[in-house]
Amino acid sequence: MKKSVFMLITLMLVLSSLLIGCADSETTSKDKEDKKTDGKKVELFSWWTRGGEADGLNAIIDSFAKSHKDIEVVNATVAGGAGSNAKAVLATRMQGGDPPDLFQVHAGAELNGSWVESGKMEPLTDLYEEEGWMDKFPESLISMISSDGEIYSVPVNIHRGNELWYNKKLFDENGLEVPKTFDDFFKVADALKKKGITPFGFGSKEGWESLHVFETVLVGTLGVDNYNKLWTGEQKFDSPEVKDALKTFLKMLSYANEDHPARSWQDAATLIQEDKAAMTIMGDWLQGYYTSVGMEANKDYGYAPSPNNGNIFMVVSDTFALPKGAKNSDAAREFLKVLGSVEGQDAFNPKKGSIPARIDAGKGDYSEYLKDQMEEFKTNELTASIAHGSAAKEGFVTEANKIVNTFVAQKDVDDAAKKLQEAADNNLK
Repeated sequence: MKKSVFMLITLMLVLSSLLIGCADSETTSKDKEDKKTDGKKVELFSWWTRGGEADGLNAIIDSFAKSHKDIEVVNATVAGGAGSNAKAVLATRMQGGDPPDLFQVHAGAELNGSWVESGKMEPLTDLYEEEGWMDKFPESLISMISSDGEIYSVPVNIHRGNELWYNKKLFDENGLEVPKTFDDFFKVADALKKKGITPFGFGSKEGWESLHVFETVLVGTLGVDNYNKLWTGEQKFDSPEVKDALKTFLKMLSYANEDHPARSWQDAATLIQEDKAAMTIMGDWLQGYYTSVGMEANKDYGYAPSPNNGNIFMVVSDTFALPKGAKNSDAAREFLKVLGSVEGQDAFNPKKGSIPARIDAGKGDYSEYLKDQMEEFKTNELTASIAHGSAAKEGFVTEANKIVNTFVAQKDVDDAAKKLQEAADNNLK
């Protein structure tokens, strides 16, 4: 009898332990779930996935984390296509009612002509007023991120798109001077070609590089005023002046490496690095690449404005914008405050290889090249890039990319000019 009672008590204790264990397990799981769902976060959507751009992004996230330990940053990056893949994913999410909290967008038409015009964005003018930013960014840049009196994004950086990069060794050994004009470029190219050196390193693999180089020739031919009139219709794409730019671009490509359709812009930059080509034209993110492979400015490579681009600064500015319907808009605004601060911009830009958008920033560990660009940004005429979405709406940029790449293959000046004008008529109204 006693044995039976003892066994019964033991069984009850075991069952109690199991029940308590299950309860503890459920409580622990619930606590973890509560902590997970109660935590603040902000989703940051961009195409900065590698190299200096990823380092810069991580630097600003770290800067934010120091002052906002209660907010988790979800770094949602999409790689490939110089941002084209990310833009496609973004469009799907925005149309599907699932916007990120903040997303990367170029200042200018890419922001205003697409997302602001369609009523998808939250204005940020009040944030600028609260933070005292109204006089901290150049007026010309503020105008590129504004529509109908409201500001819609926060610029984090400025890149220069119209830069010529050259191999110092090849230039010095052959007694060549850096070309300032188109005629200078062709004279230097002829001298290099006679020595068996590829004059112009070029890559067109990713689809946007051809338009990028062409736009530097276009603004160098038209000048800033007439270049800007292309977007209002006052200057026509089928005009003699634009046809002259197409001819100059075609002549420039006659000095390029024949395998350019198989090379990206970075592959073209490698030709300069390996002494296999003497010059290339690309934005100043190339400087970040050269720094990453151990090349030194004014020793291994030199730089100057693209031919006929003296005193012209083609602006490519990355900004972040807050869409309507963002799940964590309060946290997003907190991130924008850091993004637009002196500390945030000086944490980001030296690593990214760009200059700060704020006129009172720039006191961090900036390279000699970037210090030069800060000064030129203050004094040069500023204009917007087509290839990077600042000058024209996305529909035109898409068409222009196709037209210019076809032109590179088929070399028909009249046909390219005609199709560019048709694209303008259809997309720039």
